[in-house]
Amino acid sequence: MKMVLYVCVHNAGRSQMAEAFTNALAKEKHLEVRGESAGTVAGAKINPVAQEVMLELGISMEAHHPKPLTQPLADSADKIITMGCGVDAQACPARILISEDWGLDDPAGQGIEKVREIRDQIKVRVEALLSELSERGS
Repeated sequence: MKMVLYVCVHNAGRSQMAEAFTNALAKEKHLEVRGESAGTVAGAKINPVAQEVMLELGISMEAHHPKPLTQPLADSADKIITMGCGVDAQACPARILISEDWGLDDPAGQGIEKVREIRDQIKVRVEALLSELSERGS
């Protein structure tokens, strides 16, 4: 099984949505891929607007919670994607190897329309990533 790790600073919005999309879409497409997410400075709770916009698409993040990025978690990932938050080098484990950065806006403090826009950008990117991984024989 391939593991994609989505990393952000607080692990409260973008990275959580990417994890949820990866797991829901991989299951739907019968792909051997799972998503995980973590934050360099994990927040206290998930962004409630991010939870709300995901639920609009039938994906619950109720059981999600921010998790800290650790070296073992980074080491277990087949691909590491940062969400566009300029991950703080001092907060990152020493050997984290970022595969790519998605350069997404932070949903923190944004209205629901903007968070929907970010959610939709994440979904498109996750779908493309899953297609890429399935073509490589995930």
